[in-house]
Amino acid sequence: MNKVAIVTQDKYEALKLASLIFVKEGNETFITEIIDVFETEIVISIKDKSVHSIVLKDKEQVVKFTDFMQSIIEKKGKITDTLTNEDLVEITKENLN
Repeated sequence: MNKVAIVTQDKYEALKLASLIFVKEGNETFITEIIDVFETEIVISIKDKSVHSIVLKDKEQVVKFTDFMQSIIEKKGKITDTLTNEDLVEITKENLN
């Protein structure tokens, strides 16, 4: 299990990020692709082909998030949990080997 803490611009962005990448009821990961990055804004695509943007606190958070999500997008890992606390999103994943 790997865990990362991502700091977003505000509480709203944290809730949006957590809801867009993982649904606890179905234990399902929604994010399918990171389309682009503009400074601190990440543009992602989810399973229904819709596109959304999430604004993170700084470029360091962007690098942390994109590195962490790479194995998810490549289907080498899957998200098992997300927790939010104000502007912080904790994402847990397990490797699929």
